[in-house]
Amino acid sequence: MNQKAVVVFSGGQDSTTCLFWAMKQFEEVIAVTFDYNQRHLAELDCAKRICEEFEIEHHLLDMSLLNQLAPNALTRQDIDIKTGENGGLPSTFVEGRNLLFLSFAGVLAKVKGAKHIITGVCETDFSGYPDCRDMFIKSLNVTLNLSMDYDFVIHTPLMWLDKAQTWELADQLGKFEYVREHTLTCYRGIKGNGCGTCPACELRQRGLETYLARKGEGK
Repeated sequence: MNQKAVVVFSGGQDSTTCLFWAMKQFEEVIAVTFDYNQRHLAELDCAKRICEEFEIEHHLLDMSLLNQLAPNALTRQDIDIKTGENGGLPSTFVEGRNLLFLSFAGVLAKVKGAKHIITGVCETDFSGYPDCRDMFIKSLNVTLNLSMDYDFVIHTPLMWLDKAQTWELADQLGKFEYVREHTLTCYRGIKGNGCGTCPACELRQRGLETYLARKGEGK
């Protein structure tokens, strides 16, 4: 069985938990991070530092074209970060991001002789993002296999987990404190607990508090 995997890696809570999950599952793990002119270069630095610490082969790919194609709150300082109204998508949605990221991860995986691709997308806490749905991932898996005549398997360890369960998974992997202190989820580029007020921080904190309450530890 092919035991080499490529992890789509941002340095955030979800992708870092997936990185540690992959390190348990596969003999060799490669991380790929995408520079799409996101608001905070701190995200790229965070991903680089984590990979260096755990001696993970790390690739940084230029995806700045996304900034030109899909203006959004993650790439433009003049667009406010806000949740969707009347069932609409939040301003942080980047059109086609996971489609492009996973496609390029697939190219890298084939070049590196890796069969497995891991991504932290989640349908439970996905804010309505269409490219986080399980149906999309399954469809793209077939498309990648056909496009490159290669037997890829896309893994989504977090697909059916809420944020509290994602914290639980990090704990089960023995990396709870590391994920809590060293990852960057905040839309304002603050590592760890973040700013506390952006949608990403609020979701992360609610999940953390729920998980700690289940463990009887409080906040």
